[in-house]
Amino acid sequence: MINPVKSLILPALLAITGWPVSAETRVLVAFGDSLVQGFGVYPEEGLVPQLEQRLQAMDLDVTVRNAGVSGDTSAGGAARLNWILTPDVDGVIVLFGGNDLLRGLLPEMTRENIDTILKALQERSIPTLLVGHEAPENYGPEYKHEFEQIFSDLAATHQTLFYPRFFAAIDTGDDRNAARLQYLQDDFLHPNADGFARIADDLLPLIVQLLDRM
Repeated sequence: MINPVKSLILPALLAITGWPVSAETRVLVAFGDSLVQGFGVYPEEGLVPQLEQRLQAMDLDVTVRNAGVSGDTSAGGAARLNWILTPDVDGVIVLFGGNDLLRGLLPEMTRENIDTILKALQERSIPTLLVGHEAPENYGPEYKHEFEQIFSDLAATHQTLFYPRFFAAIDTGDDRNAARLQYLQDDFLHPNADGFARIADDLLPLIVQLLDRM
């Protein structure tokens, strides 16, 4: 259900972008790991269906296709990219790196894999939104800086739209731990339904910009 605040936001986004009602269904692929796949929540509560619901509430004829594989690394994404790039794909959201972090993979490996993905999308002239990650402190400040820099650097290189931190909409307020207790599942790695809703709301303006490029 769209709440009253959202009912005011959605028409405003339409007015800002000047987006008309589409005459043809556009296909947007969300490409990533369990954060895309919707691990741990009911199918309708994951990121992909919640984004699609919001876009369709704006009278935009858009299908958001779920190409998330739980446990996938950036290397796995690079390996299966061609499988998801069917001829009807109009745009792609790229979200990898969480499992690279969990495994402590070298940042240069993650950079190379995501660069491969973005390069292939750019060569096909497919508009892209790159979503980044915040690295934890436990690998040290150099690793954290190097890993986080991957996403901003590649977004600039490939001229993609860019959302710097997937969990930004959850990490709000003065008490980050309290927010994560409220919006994450018990594993503290995956959003719950309310967490996915907050992230979908925060991503929505960039998704509309992505549709403008499609």
